[in-house]
Amino acid sequence: MVSNAVPDSKPPAVPAWDHLELTVRRLMDDHEAWRRRALAAETRVSELETALEDVSSGRLDPVAVSARAQSLERENRVLTRRMGSARQAVERILNRIQFVEEDR
Repeated sequence: MVSNAVPDSKPPAVPAWDHLELTVRRLMDDHEAWRRRALAAETRVSELETALEDVSSGRLDPVAVSARAQSLERENRVLTRRMGSARQAVERILNRIQFVEEDR
């Protein structure tokens, strides 16, 4: 009796076919990466064009923006130092708690 059932395993792949499949997969991955980069670049260009229009039209004062950026950078340095000090204080408190727990 002849069986018309399809075998469970697929036929052995030809090495050249496997290589072609891998190459196509890599090309598709590269294409997707380039597409994401292009979209990011287009977004950045749009942002820069808007900023340029704002500066050119006078809606945005580059000197004021620069001063604000410098002010924010100073504030960031102060806050970073304060965070470091706070971290050290928390570590000291945790060490004290651990010491008290060990003494029990």
